[in-house]
Amino acid sequence: MSVALVVAKAPVPGQVKTRLAADVGPSAAADLAAAALLDTLDACEGAFARCHIAVSGSLLQARSGSEIVARLHRWTVHRQRGEGFARRLVNAHLDVAAAAKEPVVQIGMDTPQASTEYLSEVADQITRHDAVLGPAEDGGWWVLALRDPRLAHALSLVPMSTTETYRATWDALIGAGAVVSMSRCLNDVDTIADAAAVAAAAPRSRFAVAWGVLT
Repeated sequence: MSVALVVAKAPVPGQVKTRLAADVGPSAAADLAAAALLDTLDACEGAFARCHIAVSGSLLQARSGSEIVARLHRWTVHRQRGEGFARRLVNAHLDVAAAAKEPVVQIGMDTPQASTEYLSEVADQITRHDAVLGPAEDGGWWVLALRDPRLAHALSLVPMSTTETYRATWDALIGAGAVVSMSRCLNDVDTIADAAAVAAAAPRSRFAVAWGVLT
């Protein structure tokens, strides 16, 4: 059995979705981020019996903060730690490994269309491989599953949030001796065009409802 790990930033206006906020405003961007996070929590709870989340920022100041906090009562909550996003990812995996010995399926909060079905596919893949990596259309990745969470050390020197992050992560995992499988490709929500496409792909999601309010 695998466990879920969501790596998330509290959806505080001005601190999340800054590219999107440039067009829709910081409050609306934070509302969309909150909806995306709640959709991700739904998908994880449908696919996994045990769920972890590594959070940065203050949920008390976040949009939909009380709803998110209430949902997380059923989760194991970790604070993100370390300098730089790559180091925080490594530490999040290691924190989960300290509490659970199962494979870890890690996802962010930028793909609210990532359904329980998609995550279950990844959980099945990780039973046959050392790692599973799902590419994002912008050159990054949306999901990383590790059979042994200590393999996350391979991420330490990977440049994050670039058009080469997926390829660099793949190469780092291969370099660490892992047998890696590719999952399906999804679109991260960074721009208005991304948001419209993702809302259309998941019309029943909280994200689509929040997007509909704006449009």
